[in-house]
Amino acid sequence: MVATRMIPDFSLSPRIDQVGVEERAARFTKRSIKNETKLNGLKLALNMIDLTTLEGKDTDGKVKQLCYKAMHLHDAYPGLPTVAAVCVYPSMVKIAKKALEGSGIKVASVATAFPSGQASRDVKIRDTRFALNEGADEIDMVISRGKFHMGEYNFVFDEIAAIKEACGEARLKVILETGELVTYDKVRRASDIAMYAGADFIKTSTGKISPAATMPVTLVMLEAIRDFYYKTGKRIAMKPAGGISKSKLALHYLVMLNEVLGEAWMNNEWFRFGASSLANDILMQLMKQKTGVYQSADYFSID
Repeated sequence: MVATRMIPDFSLSPRIDQVGVEERAARFTKRSIKNETKLNGLKLALNMIDLTTLEGKDTDGKVKQLCYKAMHLHDAYPGLPTVAAVCVYPSMVKIAKKALEGSGIKVASVATAFPSGQASRDVKIRDTRFALNEGADEIDMVISRGKFHMGEYNFVFDEIAAIKEACGEARLKVILETGELVTYDKVRRASDIAMYAGADFIKTSTGKISPAATMPVTLVMLEAIRDFYYKTGKRIAMKPAGGISKSKLALHYLVMLNEVLGEAWMNNEWFRFGASSLANDILMQLMKQKTGVYQSADYFSID
């Protein structure tokens, strides 16, 4: 007899103590990280970045340049890790795939009517399949926030499950667009829905609205991942996206990740930063650690 997984009543997702979450998230920013630990943390954060270009004015040339940067972050500093992935629109996947050939860097593609998510399920599935057929290794989908706010949790669940089925072996990142969810209770509920529906990652934001990722929101999502792991034994990855542009803040996120989920999540298979501008700040900090002086931002390519 094949066991079936029980799907919880998502209206009963845990309530979140707003003050408690914000106070705990603030404590992670008080940690002092120096010397070798800081150097290792910066390199780890660099290796967790999804370099991203998602603009209407994207061209083949811009995507090729971004891919070159992904493979050659700063040639004056030998031995640097690469970023984890390059994220582009479906129409640019083939360009990125060819440019990154042999590098080991993943190609991620947004899909499902990104960033609004306002399209029929059929359109979203076809959008996803197009990106996969072009060569995408990972899909970043957005949930239907309107349906979520209407309390149609089964609709959101079924849609995520359908996209996951369409993904096959490709990993699925489910974007909650937490800035539109507003409350931590809703962030927790949306996280639970996404994970039970088959998400491989849960992701905060599209980067198109404000606020994007914040430490308290990410903490709520990390705790949801922890609870899901305890209940199911299945590990889910996390991607805060948008608003993380400074290396010091990225290190605070890594401290939080380590304390909530532990060492097993401290790699780019299980944690990513969706923050292209972060790369240059980390490179500046690494050069400061190496040479003792800051290089001008003019020495680093603009994404």
